[in-house]
Parts: sequence; structure tokens; C-alpha cells
Amino acid sequence: MGGRAAVTDRPTAAVLAIDGGNSKTEVVLAAEDGTMLARSRGPAAVPERVGMAGSLRVIGDLVAKAAHDCGLALDHGPIAQHTAAYLAGVDLPSEEAEMHAALSAQRWSATTKVDNDTFAIFRAGTMRHWGVGVVSGAGINAVGIGPDGRVARYLALGVTTGDFGGGNDLTKQVFYWASRAEDGRGGPTALAAALCEHFDLPTVYDVGVALHRGDITRDQRLELTRLLFRVAAETGDEVAVSLLDRQAHEVALMARELLRQLHLLDTETDIVLGGGLLTARDPLLTRLIRQALAIEAPYGVITFNDVPAIAGAALLGFDYLGLPRAAEDRLRSQLRLA
Repeated sequence: MGGRAAVTDRPTAAVLAIDGGNSKTEVVLAAEDGTMLARSRGPAAVPERVGMAGSLRVIGDLVAKAAHDCGLALDHGPIAQHTAAYLAGVDLPSEEAEMHAALSAQRWSATTKVDNDTFAIFRAGTMRHWGVGVVSGAGINAVGIGPDGRVARYLALGVTTGDFGGGNDLTKQVFYWASRAEDGRGGPTALAAALCEHFDLPTVYDVGVALHRGDITRDQRLELTRLLFRVAAETGDEVAVSLLDRQAHEVALMARELLRQLHLLDTETDIVLGGGLLTARDPLLTRLIRQALAIEAPYGVITFNDVPAIAGAALLGFDYLGLPRAAEDRLRSQLRLA
């Protein structure tokens, strides 16, 4: 018989997991045995873009939907034992503390842990609790966790903190080299014609005007990573291939330095590659990354996420509660990526 599940004022969830990426936010409620009770998904909730109030509104709506879907009442007390929230834009201790206070005040659970979403993406890609995760989606970041729990990480605020990589940087480079090829300041590249064809505009100049006027959205711009992959693979264009090679070396350098800080360079260690740019598994980029890591981190064992980041957030919650491996296996099986 259909209809809404019975409402209870007692928490039946072990973990309320929240993953907030640069493009979306997901929430999962999971039981102690690893069963996923509910899952909801919505827009990005990065505080620096939408403000703390906007971030809490997005997260709160998704938590309310997940609670409703599995018959829990938000106004009857906590709905989970522990909240595990891993969010893009939480980069500094002060930002972590502010978000922790804001989420704890919601009283969704007895305990709350807040950290950057890189930790969730790393945990989603390994059965171990230690190793290195390199994440490249719109931007790039990495984190390392030693067997003793010691953490090594980057500030990862973009070019001002020494970072290069991800869709934002690569697509800017596509525009840069295409423009220089057209106006004569740079050498030829197949990216120029491909860019015009992609946007159905006669010149790169026209594409630049469209970008300046806001006619090309952020999401449309990020889609150009697929154009870069295609041009590099199909034409062997020197500029396109060099951009992917630079990205590959940045991934390897970030991993190497974290391994060095954690004294793991000579230890077999999982290196989890996550984020949309890397999990797309473009054959050329993947090959270049493997080649670079073979030099920079020869004992690294490359793995790719086969479950989404929200699984990693939930698993970090399981770790906090000391839940058994069987719970992890069950949740992974339910969230396995197609």
C-alpha cells in the first residue's frame, strides 16, 4: 500500500551524510548496517557563492526531503547519531568552525564533523583509511592521510596558492591559446576552429565577445574540457596535448609532495583520483597521469572512485561511529556508479 512512511520521533539513521561539491549538493541518511534510508540531491551550496544563509537553506531543504522520504520528523529531535558534512569552500579552520557551529545548531544529530569535500572523495575511492586523494573537477585539490592519522593538505585557493588544474583552468587555457592563434600572438592550434564550431560562431573573437557578455554560461565553459580531450586525441594538436600533459604532471606533483610529507614515498599507497575531470577517464589524460606518477610516486597504487563522493562522506561517518566493514560493503553496493 503506497503513501508516506510512518513518522517516528526516534532516530533510525546512524549517519546523516552531506557532500557539497562545486556543482551539486547531496544528502544521504544511512542505517547502522549500511542500508541507505534516503538520498536527496540539489544545487551547489558553496558559502562563498551563496553565503552562509543560502548554503544552510540548500542543505536544510535536502535534509528535510531525505528525512521525509524515510519517515523521520525533523521537529521531533535528532534524526541521526552523527552528521558527516564534507563541503567545497570549507578550506580554512575558521570556515570549518563557522560551518560546524551552523550545522550543529540545526540539532540533526548528537555529533557533527565538518571538513573539505576532498576528504569524502578520497574516502569514496579506497577501502583503507589512509593514502592520498587528488581531486580535479572545476578546480584541483589534494589531501594525504598517514597510517597514524596525520594529515597533509593544500590551501588550494587557485593560482594565488600555486595551483593549476581542473575545468576552470583548462578551459581558460583553451580560450587563451585559441585567441592567440587567431590574432597572431601565438602559433596555430586546432583548438581555435574547434572552439568556433562548438559555439557555432565564425571567429574566436566572436566567442570572446559572447563570453564577455555572459552569453556563455559557466557550465557551458566547463564543457570545453571534453572538447580539449577530443582535439588532443583526434588531431594530436601540440597545444591541446601539452595542456593535458601539464594537468597530468600537476596531479603527480601534488600526490608526490603529500607522500613525501607523510613519509610514504617508499610505501605502497593508494592514490585516489576523483572529481569529474579525472573520473571521466579520458584515455590520453589517464595515460599521461600514469606516466607522471610512475616517475614521481612509483609506489603509488592508482584507483578511481566507483562510488560518488556522498558515499565517502557517509563512510567517514561510519568510521567515526566505528561501524563494521559489512556496513561499508552494503552502502558501497547501493551507491556503486554505473
